[in-house]
Amino acid sequence: MISLDEAVTARLESHGTRFEVLVDPDAALAIKRGEFDGELAEVIAAEDVFEDASTGDRPAETALEDAFDSTDPLEIIPQVIERGEIQITAEQRREMQERKRKELINTIVRNAINPQMDDAPHPPERIENALEEAGVTVDPMTPVSEQVDDALDALRPVIPIRFEEVTIAVQIPPEHAGSAQAKIREYGDLEREEWQPDGSWIGVLTFPAGLQNEFYDLVNDVTSGEAETRMVKDKDELNTR
Repeated sequence: MISLDEAVTARLESHGTRFEVLVDPDAALAIKRGEFDGELAEVIAAEDVFEDASTGDRPAETALEDAFDSTDPLEIIPQVIERGEIQITAEQRREMQERKRKELINTIVRNAINPQMDDAPHPPERIENALEEAGVTVDPMTPVSEQVDDALDALRPVIPIRFEEVTIAVQIPPEHAGSAQAKIREYGDLEREEWQPDGSWIGVLTFPAGLQNEFYDLVNDVTSGEAETRMVKDKDELNTR
């Protein structure tokens, strides 16, 4: 369950009675869109249906039966969310907007590069400042994935930016290969791997370009700086070896 501070109220008026439930705002939006695939018990603040959530008053069981043909809260809560309205306070809206803004910045940083600086990643501060300069307003009620394209369109006149993936080959010496490759292979899409006769490991991974610095830090950390890496510019060369 989530805390009361994290929850918003979903409200439905039906059969002359008001029904309210307390739910995580992002989960509520996913449920309304038919996109929620998690555990309901993990995204609600109370396994209960209220007539007034602020006072804790509950509707009569007959009212629940009339409106939902059930008295089971876990059956009723999704219906209240789907058919009702999501109520958020001004403070909740500000907090949701700030959380989505940070998520948007993180998404752009992880996926974007600067094509004028040898495809180097953009630091978060640059993205944050550019979003502000471009006048981008984050919608707290819309998934970040649906706001990224518009944000990129707004950013392009402000900074050179492009979403791109990179493919990097890494060779780990035998003394680090066993433990290091297990961590490195989880970092992106493993395009190819080979164990060499001397016990060293070669892996080729593809991941968002903005994560290059983080990837190199990981490789250096798990191999004590003894791994070799190189950028693979043309994936066709993966099939010619």
